[in-house]
Amino acid sequence: MSEKSIEGNGKAFLVLLLPISFLIIFLIATWRILLAVIVLVIGFKLWQEYQWQQWTVRVNPIFHQLVRENQGRLTPMDLAIRGNFPGTTAKRYLDGKASEFGASIVNSEEAGQSYYFITASILGNILDSSEPVKELPAQPVTKTARSLLAPPTPQEEEPETESLPQETHEEVKRALEKQLVFGSLIQSELAKRLNVYSSTVYKRRNDPEFPEWSRSKDPDGIPWSYSEKTKEFFPVEEEG
Repeated sequence: MSEKSIEGNGKAFLVLLLPISFLIIFLIATWRILLAVIVLVIGFKLWQEYQWQQWTVRVNPIFHQLVRENQGRLTPMDLAIRGNFPGTTAKRYLDGKASEFGASIVNSEEAGQSYYFITASILGNILDSSEPVKELPAQPVTKTARSLLAPPTPQEEEPETESLPQETHEEVKRALEKQLVFGSLIQSELAKRLNVYSSTVYKRRNDPEFPEWSRSKDPDGIPWSYSEKTKEFFPVEEEG
């Protein structure tokens, strides 16, 4: 190895050695200050997390109420308006809840970002609305099946509605009073009373002609109306 190469390597080593030496000296002189800064940063982060957890406990009742009112669909603006806090805070909260409950997040140009939280009651409504939209047939649906299994008897060939004992007006009235314990019927109860599919009631509930349509189906001729607030059906009180 030549003298020039040895001298060049020594200069390169000195160039690296000087900054490393200054860094070591700086760390030895200031390590207490650096440690204090790190402890303060970690303590501040933990305090922020604790404050956030306490805040979410106060917001949870508002979140649960909005989920019930909006059938599981929420936007950051809905939560921000109801809770009176910034939209960024509402979005952070909903992101956490979406991760916790496995909610679906849908982005749209019109409504922005929407969060869908599925509860048991909301799932029941979805299943009801997925039924075929058609009214129950007037003729017995089991007539063909019976003919394949056994020779039909005269009683079986008659319409099913005629073979069932007819309820008196008083019995129908008592059954309705028993259903209206809380002054209203849910969708499935009203559908059973009107002898139609639950999805039929679901599709027609906001129709202005729903009271007249329900009157024509009701065995007592009672018109019904739908309440968006309670998601229930109430008998319409007729004047005079």
